Parts: sequence; structure tokens; C-alpha cells
Amino acid sequence: MSAFLTSAWNFPTRVLTGIGRIDDLADVCRAHAIARPLVVTDRGLAASAIIAGIVERLNKAAVFSDVKPNPTEANLTAGVAAYRAGGHDGVVAVGGGSALDIGKCVAFMQAQSRPVWDFEDVGDGWTRATSEGIAPIIAVPTTAGTGSEVGRAGVITNEATREKKIIFHPAMMPKVAIEDPELAVSLPRHLTVGTGMDALAHCFEAYCVDAFHPLADGVAIEGLRIVDAYLPRAAADSADLKARAYMFAAASMGATAFQKGLGAIHSVSHPVGARYDTHHGMTNGVMFPYVMLANRDAIAAKMPALARALALPSADFDAVFDWILALRKKLDVPHTLAELGVREADAKAIAADAARDPTAASNPHRLSVAEFEALTLAAIRGDLGGR
Repeated sequence: MSAFLTSAWNFPTRVLTGIGRIDDLADVCRAHAIARPLVVTDRGLAASAIIAGIVERLNKAAVFSDVKPNPTEANLTAGVAAYRAGGHDGVVAVGGGSALDIGKCVAFMQAQSRPVWDFEDVGDGWTRATSEGIAPIIAVPTTAGTGSEVGRAGVITNEATREKKIIFHPAMMPKVAIEDPELAVSLPRHLTVGTGMDALAHCFEAYCVDAFHPLADGVAIEGLRIVDAYLPRAAADSADLKARAYMFAAASMGATAFQKGLGAIHSVSHPVGARYDTHHGMTNGVMFPYVMLANRDAIAAKMPALARALALPSADFDAVFDWILALRKKLDVPHTLAELGVREADAKAIAADAARDPTAASNPHRLSVAEFEALTLAAIRGDLGGR
């Protein structure tokens, strides 16, 4: 069979969106035979009114919140232990990408006997898994960034190797995602911006991947347009429910689109986050223009359609590049990795890990370790080639 125009397409789970949709949670759990849910969230949300309200809605629910911003194997192990000890029959994952990823991995790993690293999203590793007994998952995002609520994977940090690993299995797809914009109104501005940068990077990198998937391309372009229109509004007014609802949609759209793949923005962000515990989305925002320049020759032909969708002054690479710089500045995204604490001395090690990251394989221009090192140094120093 010819590889030309050959692909395989999947689209995500059922999404309930709108103000007050969290009130549907108990009915959704019952519909999926979840009677004793483990509510998985992060430490910051554990004592919040959001979690208190969810526990009140669900009978016999327990809460697990030992989740770092960049979740680790130790967090996962503790979550699986809590799930088994409580005799739970499903997971309700609530929060940002970290909580959703751990929740999904808990639901998956509580049915496994092999180490979690055996299920890294490389090749067909997921086929090693025991499918029977994987718990149903309901996802309730409170941030608009990762799109983990409609994804079949979770990102876990291996602290021994200081690497982020993508753990994948089709059954990790949540049964239902509930996107209630009222749950995001308490999100601080810097987290609104950081998570929004993640959604932006997902849409942009997916669009740029050289693969045949016009459905994902259309979703990605619309997602970029939504982020452009609504992320500044959400950052300026946390109670702008229309902006919050649209940003939830953009996050889910980014995760839908990136089944095509991602690229070097994520390839570098993953090892930076694993070493420095930086916010993943904000790290993506920093890396954006440097990766664009590294990929310029490979993505230039895709920029006119994107520029027209964004109503930019001209339909070319430079217009899109200037748009990214202006948006970052408007939202106070740091310009350099140095501002996140990244040191030049670590550039070589970051580059080596970036080249091994699964996202490197789908970057439009296949970067060598030396090119990744040059890219990382440019981002640390703020070197945009004189631009």
C-alpha cells in the first residue's frame, strides 16, 4: 500500500460543556456504573470549594491529591494504592493537566502488573497492557490547556532519569469530559496564560506536522483563532465565562488535533520541565518563536492559510511569527528560558533528551542533537537571529 495520503483518524470522547454542567456529574457517574469514585486532583485544589462541591455530589467518594505540577511515578504509585485500598470502581479526575494525567494513569495502572514505563507511547508498547479491569474515567478540567480530558495518554516524570514519559492506552480516554467555565474563574492570570500557551502550542504544532489529516488541520486552525480571540480576554477578566468556555474548547481542540503529532516546542519543554519543574504551558510559550525559526523552511508553505484565518496583515511566515511575538508580549510570557531558571550548562543534556523525546519524530524538520542544543541555547539567550 502506498504511504501517500494514508493515515488513521480518531476523534475524542463525549464532552458536556456549559455553565452549571458540573451538576450532571452524578448522573454521568451512574451512567458509567461508577458508584465509589476516587476523585483525583492536585494539592492546590484539594481544599477548594470545587472539590468540596464534587464530593458532596458523589456518594462514597474519596479524594486523592498527592499530585505534583509535573507528576511523578511516586504520585502514580500512591494513587494506585489509594484506589485499590478504597475499593473504588472509577476515577473522577479534576483539575489541570497534571491531575487529569495522574487520574487517567491511576485508572489504567490499577489493572496492570508491569511497570508503567512499559507503556510509553513508543511503537506498540500499549499492547502489552491488560485491558480487562481498566477503570472508567470522568474528566473535569479546571484549566484550559492540555486537553487531557479528550486524550488517550498521560505524561509522567521518571525522577530517576529526569525524563518525562508519555504513557498511552486507548482505554485511558475519559468516558465523558465536563467543561464548566465556572470552574475556571478562580484560576490566576499567570496560570490562565500558561495553560493557554499550551493549547496554542498544541494547535500550532499539530497543524505544522507533515501528515495527512485535513480534519485535524481544520480543528487546529480554528483552535488557534479561538486562542487569539479569547485568551487575552480570559487573562484580563477571570470571570469572563464566554472566554473561559471558548478556551476550554480550544484546549480540547488542541488535544484532538495533536493526534497528528507534536514537535520541538514539546521536545524541549519536556526535559526542561523534568529538570526545573517549570510550568509546561509557559515553557511552551517561551519556546514558540525559537522553534518556529528552526522549522521555518519546513513550515513556511503552511503559514498563508493560518495567516488568513487570523486576519493578519500579510499571508506569510513573517506575519505569523510577528503575531506570536506580539501575543506573548501582550500576555507577559517570558522571552527566554533563562527567565525560567534554565542554565546554559544544561543545554547539552536537555538537547540529548529532546532528541529522544517521542515528539521529536514528528517535528517538521528532523533536528539532530547538535541542532537541539543550538535551539536550546538560543532560547536561553533570547537569540532570534537579529529579529
